Amino acid sequence: MVSVCMATYNGAAFIEEQIRSILTQLRAEDELVISDDGSGDGTLDIICQIADDRIRLYHGNFRDVIRNFQYALSKAKGDYIFLADQDDVWLPGKVTKMIELLQKYDLVISDSEVVDEQLQQLHASFFAYFGSGKGLLKNIARSTYYGSCMAFRKSLLKNALPFPATREIGHDLWIGLVAEMIGTVYFYPEALIKYRRHGETFTSAGTGKSKRGLIKKLKGRMIMMKEVIKYYLKYKICKKV
Repeated sequence: MVSVCMATYNGAAFIEEQIRSILTQLRAEDELVISDDGSGDGTLDIICQIADDRIRLYHGNFRDVIRNFQYALSKAKGDYIFLADQDDVWLPGKVTKMIELLQKYDLVISDSEVVDEQLQQLHASFFAYFGSGKGLLKNIARSTYYGSCMAFRKSLLKNALPFPATREIGHDLWIGLVAEMIGTVYFYPEALIKYRRHGETFTSAGTGKSKRGLIKKLKGRMIMMKEVIKYYLKYKICKKV
């Protein structure tokens, strides 16, 4: 069984196109788990109008994308779990290919085609544009674990939840770091989604620009390192018991 987990908030502009691109790839027994964080722009109406029994809609009031995704993931029933953003488009064959790779790896992250609001190509490869790849220190310094392109086994999720109680580590980055510490990871070099770039979602990624000062960024990296070390030591101790 496949569970696709999506966290929504005021995504009316693009969400129907994304949901339909996902549902066309799911079987009758699969599910699309959506946790909405109090949308007020018609997002919920659009989801309800699709009227598909595979959609499981939950309502939260977190005002926090990490907690919202954590809630969606806590409701997932599938053996294979996909993360999905509310504004992208999945390309045909994504689910089939990712499940095939998950027979060998605990977590797979695919490349994506970066597009504008009208789905016109900006960059053919997000991996090449952003320098994506494995490595704990690499990804602590600059995360290349993007949930929109990620799928993993349920067994990995059990080891990744709950997420650290800090906003310095995104849900997708944390899952990726845990996978590197205790499992196997593969960056698949084929674009399986159209990753939509627009003002609200794709700001400084890959540009080297950030609104955060150096001190704040360094503090954030230190928090990440602390959480990774704490998790790794705890995991090793548990394995010995």
